[in-house]
Formats: sequence, C-alpha cells, structure tokens
Amino acid sequence: MRAQVHTLEAIVAALLMVTSILFALQITAVTPLSASTSSQHIENQQQASVEGVLSGAAENGELRPALLFWNNSSGQFHNTSSDDFYSSRAPPNAFGERLERAFGDQGIGYNVYVIYKTAGGGRRVQEMVYQGEPSDNAVRSGRTMTLTDDATLYDHEGRETEIPVNRSNFYAPDVSPESGTYSVLRVEVVVWRI
Repeated sequence: MRAQVHTLEAIVAALLMVTSILFALQITAVTPLSASTSSQHIENQQQASVEGVLSGAAENGELRPALLFWNNSSGQFHNTSSDDFYSSRAPPNAFGERLERAFGDQGIGYNVYVIYKTAGGGRRVQEMVYQGEPSDNAVRSGRTMTLTDDATLYDHEGRETEIPVNRSNFYAPDVSPESGTYSVLRVEVVVWRI
C-alpha cells in the first residue's frame, strides 16, 4: 500500500510540474505583437516617415528655404523665442508644415539638427527644432544640401531677400571661399514616440 501511495504522489507531482511548465510557456509566448517586434515595427515605420519627409521637402524645394530662414540681425531662426531654435512648434514655413503633418498630432517628438563644417575643418551643430531628449528607440535620418555663394537669406514671412549669406550674418561659414560652394549642410531629423 505504501508503494502505491508513493507512486500516486510521484504521478501527481509530475502532472503538477508539467502543468506549471505549460502555464509558464503560455505566459511568455512570443507573438508578432510582442514588445520587441512591435517596437521594431514602429521604429521601421518612423524611419520610413522621416526619410519621406526629408525627401519630399528636398524635392519640393522646401528644405533650402528652411535652412536660410535665418534672422541676420538677431542671429537665430525667424520667429523663435529667446532660444535660437524652435521648441514648442515647427518652423513657420513649408518644411515646418510638413514636419507637423507627419509627426505633430501623432504623439511623436522630433528634433531637427543642421550639421556643418567650420572654416577650420571642425564640425558644428545648429539646432533648428528641439523638443527634448530622444528616447532609446529614436530613429534618425538625414539629407545633405549644398549652398552656393549666391545663396540669400529668407525674411520672417518666408520670402527670399537680397541679403547674401556670409560669415557675419549666417550660422554656417564659407568653407570654400575660392570655389562657388559656400557650405555643405546636413539636415538630420530625429524622431521618437512620446
């Protein structure tokens, strides 16, 4: 009789172990919507959106005016607050409207940086839009624009002026005075889910 009780105990213990293992596997099942794959899918969508925004802005001639939307007397982008970048809203131009359509009402934060070389060969960053510190799952994409020596600034209403860009009135210096190229600017947009 004693042997039968031990055998019955062993069977119940084995069933309990197998049931526990099956329960644990069901709880930790990986599906297409698990956190890691879902997060990667969102990042891929955001990457495609950023690339589309930059590509569309460049093709429609919106990126160049946004880079030159600089107030030469105050040394900052037009219509910004005390900072020389936009923080709570996008730039008030076609590029800014494109950014807002793509990310503004989607719960997505974004920063826009303009990266350029200094006359000494160093690298500098001018913030155009800064909405905060990006999260760990932020994505980044960039587009390069070349400004020529005949580039002119834009006024606060987005109209091109006759004021040529130069070292004293623009954030990026002329890195190649002997050529027709003024500077090569890289516009980088970083986006993340808020």
